[in-house]
Amino acid sequence: MKGYNRLEQIMDYLKGHNLVTVDQLVAVTNASPATIRRDLIKLDQEGVVSRSHGGVTLNRFIPSQPTTMEKMQRNLSEKHAIACAAAALVKAGDAVVLDAGTTTIELARQLTHLPLRVITSDLHVALFLSEFKQIEVTIIGGHIDESSQSCIGEHGRKLLQNIWPDIAFLSCNGWDIEKGVTAPTEEKAGVKRDIVANARRRVLIADSSKYGAWSLFNVIPLSSLTDIVTDDRLDEDIRDKLGQLPCQLTIPGNQT
Repeated sequence: MKGYNRLEQIMDYLKGHNLVTVDQLVAVTNASPATIRRDLIKLDQEGVVSRSHGGVTLNRFIPSQPTTMEKMQRNLSEKHAIACAAAALVKAGDAVVLDAGTTTIELARQLTHLPLRVITSDLHVALFLSEFKQIEVTIIGGHIDESSQSCIGEHGRKLLQNIWPDIAFLSCNGWDIEKGVTAPTEEKAGVKRDIVANARRRVLIADSSKYGAWSLFNVIPLSSLTDIVTDDRLDEDIRDKLGQLPCQLTIPGNQT
């Protein structure tokens, strides 16, 4: 098999799996282990993959924040399932903090039947929920981030640092069992960190396509969360690892 076609096979397989082994790639390509190792060394040198003792993954570093419009049409069914499961954690009368993001926009749609106090950094969430009289909405204020149409900066952070909500929902572009939740900019990371800092219940809502991706700035390790709500497309080995964390893993349609 020509090298180009084999590399294509390797890349296609990596795109569908979070972590793969040399043995798996040997089975997929019918190449020898030595050949696969040479291919992986080449891809590693090019910055395409990251190698570890457990296997190899695509290098999924996210240098900048995708826009809300770019994310709006991605993984719609997964986001809906996550939002419905997350909404079940909220009780009437709760004080709820909602991070910015398309998954939290979907979550907001599932909360309109409840009397709540909602604090959010997301302009879309704030405007949507302000239409419902039984929901008291506070937007944290500050500078508006163009990509996400959400508030960033010290003004909003001060508000978040002085509230004690019942539950906070955190979204992200990348999450990983080793790197935790990350963000592309220091300002975004700071706001996200404060969103969950004082909450009694700290819930990550993130679909499986974002697992294994990361950005430069740390937000919070997964072990500091009380809950993770994701979809059923995660590999079984990753589910097992997440299940060992000191937080509740919820996958709609599955017992976890």
